[in-house]
Amino acid sequence: MMDAPMMADTVTLVGAGGDDIEAYFARPLGTGPYPGVVVIHHMPGFDRSIKEIVRSFAVSGYATVCPNLFHRYAAGATAGDAAAAAFAAGGVPDPRCVADVDAGVRYLRALPYSNGRVGVVGFAPEDGRRIWSRAASISTPPSTATGAASSPPTTSSRRSGRSRRSISRRSFTARCSSCSAPKTRIRRLHVARIERELRVHGKTFEFHTFENAGHAFFSSERPSYRVEAAKEGWKRHWAFFGQNLANGVASRS
Repeated sequence: MMDAPMMADTVTLVGAGGDDIEAYFARPLGTGPYPGVVVIHHMPGFDRSIKEIVRSFAVSGYATVCPNLFHRYAAGATAGDAAAAAFAAGGVPDPRCVADVDAGVRYLRALPYSNGRVGVVGFAPEDGRRIWSRAASISTPPSTATGAASSPPTTSSRRSGRSRRSISRRSFTARCSSCSAPKTRIRRLHVARIERELRVHGKTFEFHTFENAGHAFFSSERPSYRVEAAKEGWKRHWAFFGQNLANGVASRS
């Protein structure tokens, strides 16, 4: 499909605890209706590469927002300084992260040109766990969650306080995950456990594993970037979002 004209801006979301938090928003120019995507930024923070991803979704026909999960730690600071402040404070607690992501979901659904369907995407194992946590709180209308993770995401955490089974029972309608090839027995068992629970609870899902692709294989700015794996991963994610959110809007080659 042709790239759509789009606009981007910094907006304010009402996040966890009623806090105003910064977010980066991009949308196609037009009347819609458009599906939505919430991007969960990676551990380096609210940086240029994440904003580029937000714009990429927008030119592909999605209203997209990325909450700055580190905003409370160093408002107005560079991405690196804000990330360092967040790490020094022990990181972002899962409940706060989920609430901030949920603020993004509400923001997108309230747009007059929304089609009511919103997906969530992340690019690291930490993001994958938080996608699961966000999915556990979904009511109606349903969302579709997708995780582009370079390692299998965990399905529970001591910080989130949610069991793996409780998350699965209330979770998303569909999931697509692109992972590097698991190198340990623990990781293989972990992926198999996630797949088993998704099947038990009748979820639509896809898992794709790429050989010789390690952590951050989607990141074009790092030595870990793997061109063919990243291209195929994006192809599968565009198709998955197009089918489950946009009825084919984002099927890109």
